[in-house]
Formats: sequence, structure tokens, C-alpha cells
Amino acid sequence: MNTRVQPAWLPFPLPSLGALGAPVLIVILLAMLVLPLPTFMLDVFFSFNIAVALIVLLVSAYTVKPLEFAAFPTVLLITTMLRLGLNVASTRAVLMYGHTGPDAAGKVIEAFAHFLIGGNFAVGLIVFMILTVINFVVVTKGAGRIAEVSARFALDAMPGKQMAIDADLNAGLIDEKEARKRRKEVGQEADFFGSMDGASKFVRGDAVAAILILVVNIIGGLAIGLLQHNLPIEKALSNYVLLAVGDALVAQIPSLIISLAAGLIVSRVGDEDDIGDQVGKQLFSTPLALGLTSGVLALLGVIPGMPHLAFLLLAGACGWAAHWMSKRNAAQAALAAKPEEAPVQPNTGEASWEDVTPVDVLGLEVGYRLIPMIERSEASDLLTRIKGVRKKFATEIGFLPPAVHIKDNLELRPNAYRVTIKGAIVGEGESFPDRCLAINPGHAMLQLAGTVTQDPAFGLPAIWIDEARRDEAQMAGYTVVDAATVIATHLNHLMGVHASKLLGRVEAQQLLDHLGKYAGKLAEELVPKQLPLAVLQKVLQNLLDDSIHIRDLRTIVESMTEQAPRSQDASELTREVRVALAPAIIDQIYGPARELEVIAFDPNLENLLAQALAPGAPGALEPGVADLVVKAAADAAGRQEDAGMPACLLVPDRIRVPVARLLKKAAPRLRVLAHAEIPDTHSIRIGRIIGDAT
Repeated sequence: MNTRVQPAWLPFPLPSLGALGAPVLIVILLAMLVLPLPTFMLDVFFSFNIAVALIVLLVSAYTVKPLEFAAFPTVLLITTMLRLGLNVASTRAVLMYGHTGPDAAGKVIEAFAHFLIGGNFAVGLIVFMILTVINFVVVTKGAGRIAEVSARFALDAMPGKQMAIDADLNAGLIDEKEARKRRKEVGQEADFFGSMDGASKFVRGDAVAAILILVVNIIGGLAIGLLQHNLPIEKALSNYVLLAVGDALVAQIPSLIISLAAGLIVSRVGDEDDIGDQVGKQLFSTPLALGLTSGVLALLGVIPGMPHLAFLLLAGACGWAAHWMSKRNAAQAALAAKPEEAPVQPNTGEASWEDVTPVDVLGLEVGYRLIPMIERSEASDLLTRIKGVRKKFATEIGFLPPAVHIKDNLELRPNAYRVTIKGAIVGEGESFPDRCLAINPGHAMLQLAGTVTQDPAFGLPAIWIDEARRDEAQMAGYTVVDAATVIATHLNHLMGVHASKLLGRVEAQQLLDHLGKYAGKLAEELVPKQLPLAVLQKVLQNLLDDSIHIRDLRTIVESMTEQAPRSQDASELTREVRVALAPAIIDQIYGPARELEVIAFDPNLENLLAQALAPGAPGALEPGVADLVVKAAADAAGRQEDAGMPACLLVPDRIRVPVARLLKKAAPRLRVLAHAEIPDTHSIRIGRIIGDAT
């Protein structure tokens, strides 16, 4: 392993060779603008310029995503300055020593002047102008336009892409690390195309500068040769014009290569293959196209006067390729269509326990048009997303839910699906595999063409649109998700709402077994020594019904172990566990805030509720009063959420459970807390009072 040794006499850290490369190159470029260079150094730098251009072109060709070559705008600037610096250095050499012969500016320029254009400066001028037009008008202008449009679209689509990332994160398809990575890529993509839009101007300016430098070299060289060195007009033309054209060609060819590399980078579509693989797969993957091409080439080859050999050879090659590809595609199709042989089970006609099918704890039924989404194929990722939903649920709620049993149901509508828990339907919806769901988060004003509906998970207004309109919807502010994400998000929401129903004895025992891996004595002390497993399960279900996660199982078990000698009632144990979990509950609702804005009952109403709802109270709550309380609480919760604050109702300890049960259906998002559940580290501020109008 190579390490750099820091000399003791240096007052600053020694930079790496990579860190020195760019500053040293920039200093050399500036030096070429002001210092004369010997012809040998000119040859070295011209060769280096061509090599760098070829390296950039090949790296661009093998780049899969534009961001893999994010340094390209900077490379474009440096290579442009390198060519201009060489132009200045070679111009100085041509004007100072051009009278001595065609090798005055080095062997590279001389070789270009004689080999490429045969020593004819008129041909050189024409070739140079053609290369300049190709570079300036065709390649550079096209690449610049693509970069400009890509930058505009990338900036316009950024909010929609960010919301799509948030939707995937909320659905459990990605974790926070992957979400940060994708957000960073979205920002880098916009920065890259914006930089490319500006960097394309470098090449355009380079083309203009090349023309001006050529004119200056010709006029200045002829003037110096005729007036200062008294050369004949033929000699002056032969020396200076030939050198000027050779110099222009030496600079223009690398410029054209760099422009082509820029075009390859900004015109990339897709992020799975490099350019060679992508073109090969898409251009030469249709046997019919190759077969028709072979026929046309064969017809051209038999026309009198045509180069028969060339056309017929190409026709034969295309025909052979079409035949080979047809056989390969047919073999792949036959292999894919071959059914798997299933073992034959003997049918005795007698009933058996195999005929008794247990009810699925968690099921997903789909219509026949959604069946391809649950097949194990590369075209569908619903199964992968459902795995992500279960993982997200386990991470956030605190236990591993049962596996989702997916099956088709021909009684459903073709695009319908249904979520069941223990055989009971808990949610239904529709999903269209060939469309996307554009969800309006509240600020999108543009009306899209499609089927108006609602987001099945949260009830937000939404529209089913064609896949081709995805970018338009994202730029309009919609959150656009595919059909698999719609189902996975709905499933994730329903699993969270009905988490307590998913926690059975099996899951409770698995939780204890998991706790035993890092706190074995604690788990054994509670179950079965002090409490049966059923009580632990009931306490955990009570917490889940109150939207409290059970990730901190150690604290839950410790609290129950402490309270078990005094009571084995699940409700009493739940109350004590909630007090033990108070900091986590407050953090789950309010985050890092230390002042908690809550909703409270009017003291008179609170006393009335205590007399009617407290355990052992002699009275009962009148139906009319109950309706007024429920409506007022739902209204206060809605106002609190509209103000951007958590909807949380603070009540005395003894009536928390009956009040929460009373308000659960009308205000499911309203959290009911007891006074004992407020940590000493937090303060209370009453924002709204229920009961003034009651």
C-alpha cells in the first residue's frame, strides 16, 4: 500500500498528485499563451491534445448515465482552453519562423499539411471549412439544443421527482439512505444539464476563434513573409498558408471529437446499457427489418452499373443475420412458453384434512387483469414492493407481520383488488397496470386528461393517466406513481391502521423470542412466570390500537414486570406502560418540540365527562351530549391540523380510555393523552378548548 510521507519542514500538508493535476495543467495553459514553445514541445502538446480528445470520446461512448461523467463540462472547458493555447503558441511559431520552411511549427502541423491535404493549401482551406461547418452548425448546435431542453425539463420535473421519491419512501419501497441518494441524483442531474447548456458555448466560441486565427495566420504570415523576409509570393503562400491550414486542421479535428463526445453524453436515453450495447440491441434486434434490407440491397446489386460485389456481400450478411436472429427468437419464445411439469397427485375421492384451507391472516385478492403484476417476471415489481412494505412495517411498528397471501379472484372487477385480514375485507380499490396515478397533493391546478378517481390509501383527488403523460403531470405538480405502487401504498396504509389485528399469539411469542436474544432473563421473568402470553398480547394490541409502536419492547416488558405483582388486568397494565413510554409517545407526535400545544375540555364539560365515563361512575353520558362532544372534538382536531399542529387532546388519567374510545371513529387522527403521559421535560400550552359551545 502506497502512502505519502509528509516532510517535517513543510508548513502545509502535501497535496496528492491528483489534486495537483488540474492546477498544474491550468498553469501550463496560461504559459502557452505568453511564452514561446520549441517545436518539440508543440509536437508533444498537439499529440496530447488529440489523445485527450480520443479518451473523452471513448469514455463518453462507454458511459451508461450522464452523471457517470459529471466532470464533462469542466473537461470541455479545459480542452477548449488547451486548443486555444496551442493555437496561440503555434501562431507565434508560424509568424516568427514560417519563412524557414513548412516544419517551422513542428512535425505534427507539417504532417497534417502534407499528408491530409497533399500539400495543397486550397484543398486544406475547403476541408477546414467543411469540418468547421460540421462542428459548429451540426454537432455543437444540436448538442447545445439538447442540453438546453434537457436542463429545462430537468428543472421543471424536479418537484415531481422529489415527491415521487417521498411516495416510494412512505410506501416502504426504499429506505432513507436510498431516498437521500435519489434526491442527490435529481439535483445533480439538473446541475449537469445546466452546466452542459453553458459549456456548449465554449465549443461554439472555439469554432469561431479557429476561423479568426486561420485568417490572422494567413494575412499576418503573408505580410511578414513578403515585407520582412522578402519572400516571393509563391514561397510565402507555400509556407505561411500551408502552415496556417495545417495548424487549423490540427486544432479542428480534436475539437470535432470533443463536440461528438458532448453530443453522445447529452443524447443518452436510458441507464441500463452503454451506447454500443443499446444501439446493438435496438437497431439489430428486428429480423424483419434486416430481411427487408437484405432484399433491397440484393435488388440494387443486380442493377447494371452498380458495384455488384459490395451490394451482394452486404445483402448476404443482412440475410444471414435476419435468419439467425429469427431462429434465436423462436427458441427463446419456445423455452419461455414451455409449461413446468407438475407432479400428478392421486385423487381418491375421499375428504381429508388437506381440504380444510386455513383463513389467511393477511390476504390480497386481485382481478384477472392484475394477475400479470403478481407473476414472478422482470416486468412486474409488485412482489418486491410488498416485501418492502412488510420490511417497512416491521421497522416502524416493531413486529414482523404475517406474509401477504396473494391470489386471483374472478368475482372481482378486472382491475379491482381487495385486502383482507382474517378473511374480512378491510380495503378495496382499482389499479390499471398500463397507466399511472397522478395524485394532487393540493397545489396542482392543471387538469389532466384521464379517469378521475381518489387515491385509495388517503382519499386524495387523483387521475389515472397514460404513461406517456407522466412527465407532464410531474411538471404540473402531481405526484405520479405506477399501478404497483398504488397497491403497495394502500396495503401499507391498511396494515398500519389494523396493526393490532395482525398481532396474534404467534407474533407475540416471536417478539418474546426475539427479546430473549438480547435480554433473555427479562423475557423469562415476565412470561410465563408472572403473566400469561395472552395478557402480553392484549397489552401490545392496546398500544397498537392507540397508534403507538412497540419497537421498545424492553421498556414495555420491564414496566409490565414491575406492575404484574399488583395487577394482571390488561387495561391497567396498558396505562402503566403508556406512562413508561411517554417520552417516545410525545416524540412520535410532536418531534423535538418542548412546548406542546394541546386541545383540552372546558372544566365544566370535563367534570361532566368524569362523572359519566370514569370507571365506577354512577352516571351515564346522554346521547345528545355525546354527539355534541364528538362533533366539537372532530372540528377542533381538523382546525388544529389545518394550522399545521398535531391534533392531541389532553384529559385526566381516569377518563383517557373511554374518551379515546368515544372519539375514535369520528376523529381517528386525534390522539388522546393523559396528564401522567406528559414528561417533566415538556411544557403544555392549550391551543383550543372544547366545550364553550356545548
